[in-house]
Amino acid sequence: MDTVMLGRSRLETSRLGLGAMSFGSVVDAEQSHVLLDEALELGINLVDTANMYGTADRPHASEEIIGDWLAGAPARRERVVLATKVFEPTAAWPNHSGLSALNIRRACDASLKRLRTDYIDLFQMHHIDRDAPWDEIWSAMDILRQQGKIVYVGSSNFAGWHLATAQSAAERHGVPGLISEQSVYNLSRRDIEQEVVPAARYHGIGILAWSPLAGGLFAGDATGGVRSMSPTTRARRARFRGQLDVTARLSVEAGLDMTSLALAWLLRRPAVAAAMIGPRTPAQLRALAAASAASLDDALVAELDDIWPGPGEAPESYAW
Repeated sequence: MDTVMLGRSRLETSRLGLGAMSFGSVVDAEQSHVLLDEALELGINLVDTANMYGTADRPHASEEIIGDWLAGAPARRERVVLATKVFEPTAAWPNHSGLSALNIRRACDASLKRLRTDYIDLFQMHHIDRDAPWDEIWSAMDILRQQGKIVYVGSSNFAGWHLATAQSAAERHGVPGLISEQSVYNLSRRDIEQEVVPAARYHGIGILAWSPLAGGLFAGDATGGVRSMSPTTRARRARFRGQLDVTARLSVEAGLDMTSLALAWLLRRPAVAAAMIGPRTPAQLRALAAASAASLDDALVAELDDIWPGPGEAPESYAW
């Protein structure tokens, strides 16, 4: 598995990241541990979770399962780039959600305890908090960094101007700021190309693309059916039937399946460091790892851009 440096940092991450949102809900603890073992064997070092991934009766299951796996063999910790997130409510009580300094500190300590580790490699803000001043956020993050509890800070689901504002505030505080932004990005969802990607490139922020197969829209032979098709995915398949048919034909002509085509296209995009995948079985994980190694020529990429056009970069996308 190839690695890249994440954004402008020196942190090396694999081109695929193992997303752990399904750990403890769709995938049980034992199977989750098998997937984590398999990921390391394949050279996947980025493991991504959040403090609210779980179920109603076990709301933090994903972090707990990863923590048990790390504790089972301490040497694993040094091979993993461990990422988690803060923002979503963890209790029905004030100051247990959002990006206040109090909740950032509280959430970090709770995640460390569940993950059974002394530090988090990439601590991500799961959403923009429009009520939290950036001076407060960066002050809290810097304290955690000085305490050795976190190493890098990232964001998720931010707009382009949020990235710019965050970096401006970080510069005022003399702190590194963001090294990553985790956004939805795939052939059928290219909204971030308008302003998020240009902002990320300018500020040296690496893109971690979630939903790289559009929730199964581009799942082909390589995945063995990464997930059962939801009603939403069925509706989207019907909506994009013509485009999918042409894409399928192109993939056959290129000697690839549609999953390989979609992943290879995504990993070529500017600023994209990794595609975040959520397999349910080791076989699916191995197939996705193999699919990520596919290469596309410029002519094929141009054809895909014609079939699945992006919005273009602002302001040219909407102004002369």
